[in-house]
Amino acid sequence: MAARVLRLLAECDQSLAVAESLTGGLVAAELTSVPGASRVFRGSVTAYATPLKRDLLGVDGELLERRGAVDAEVALQMARGVRDRLGASWGAATTGVAGPEPQDGQPVGTVYVAVCGPPGGPCAEGEVAALRLNGDRAEIRKESVRSVLELLAGELPDNARAKDTEQNGGN
Repeated sequence: MAARVLRLLAECDQSLAVAESLTGGLVAAELTSVPGASRVFRGSVTAYATPLKRDLLGVDGELLERRGAVDAEVALQMARGVRDRLGASWGAATTGVAGPEPQDGQPVGTVYVAVCGPPGGPCAEGEVAALRLNGDRAEIRKESVRSVLELLAGELPDNARAKDTEQNGGN
């Protein structure tokens, strides 16, 4: 999925930045494991501590106080913040509870992943997915990485030439 996301971004001449909480850098690691990722991947912010979400990513402090860090709107603001602060076309974010204990009144396995596209584009305000994941800490984190990349891939425009090639027998 990481290779597909990077290919789609390159075809559109767009870039990506990532804000991570519960995944702790795993999304960035997955992306940078693909040769040539530097062509579109700008970088990441691992804002594990709640104050960093406010201070580094611009998440509304009152929102964090009211709802905590595990929230759909927090995920969207993280994605917008990292997109803007790192100068990328797209921002992606993960926040949630991997366990072993609940956090901010949310049970283990509660995860929000979000993406925001270029300002003025169809996904500029962002898309968020609420997940209820099962498994241990490692499984929840791994599924969160897969989910944010899948959400992003679904929002990126497919290359029209590739679609045309498939429809015409691969020539």
